[in-house]
Amino acid sequence: MTDLQTAARPRRPRPKVVTLTDAAAERVREIMANAGKTYVGLRVGVKNGGCAGQEYTFAYAEEVGALDEVVEDKGVTILIEPKAILFLIGSEIDYETTKLASKFVFRNPNQTDACGCGESVTIIPAKALEAD
Repeated sequence: MTDLQTAARPRRPRPKVVTLTDAAAERVREIMANAGKTYVGLRVGVKNGGCAGQEYTFAYAEEVGALDEVVEDKGVTILIEPKAILFLIGSEIDYETTKLASKFVFRNPNQTDACGCGESVTIIPAKALEAD
């Protein structure tokens, strides 16, 4: 082997873009079981809107898009829209039930602000790691 050749070595697994709490995974399983149709997963994204500028989105996914980030966590499949990946890196999705509401909640380290009603947020894209 010459100095220019290197042995193939296994790549370390990439961290998941998002993780789910047990409550969120259970709720996704319930939603998918009651969907009335078979889907490949739940698509999560971010769109412009609301008083704080952006909103999290959920939709049934009929197929995996070519650039979707596929996250398998706690027995459920989450597909992250390509344009949302940098906004969601490091997020945890939870499902909370209170006396007045039941909803998915994002704990997102990239979120810098939220509106008073909690329906919209301000998110900055995660910064790329700088090489030393």
